[in-house]
Amino acid sequence: MSQPADFFAAVAALGAVEQLDVEALRLLYRIECSGEDFYNLLADRIGNPDAANLLRRNGREERGHAERVRRVLGIKLGREYEVTGEDQARYAIPLPETISPELLPIIVKGELDGDAGYQRWADREPNAEAQRLLRLNGREETTHGERVREVMGLIGSRGQ
Repeated sequence: MSQPADFFAAVAALGAVEQLDVEALRLLYRIECSGEDFYNLLADRIGNPDAANLLRRNGREERGHAERVRRVLGIKLGREYEVTGEDQARYAIPLPETISPELLPIIVKGELDGDAGYQRWADREPNAEAQRLLRLNGREETTHGERVREVMGLIGSRGQ
């Protein structure tokens, strides 16, 4: 798998993955870490303190998702996985300086798609604990989408 150029390209590459092997899990780890940055950048640019708080909460949870993915890596390898410098490198996140309300429904869809992806990967995972961790991440992706809907309400954005 070639290295994606940025966060959005990495998410698109991951969307084509049917089953999580070690390489795909490392990509997922890096995406989840970068998801923290994504939400913090959105929060910095949203122009509403309450909305920013919701977005930052999503960001903190994305970092928690990365930790669960690290644990799944350990299960796959049969030992605790120590992240490498490459794993810790965050993806660039090309966002505009101001956040258009039209972007938010796209983020909601991305989070719901993320849940579906996690559930699909869990279905293909033979280890029960790895399944549990993946499903938990997926459910929280849907929660993130619900928070982004709350943000939409706070800033007066209409969903699609």
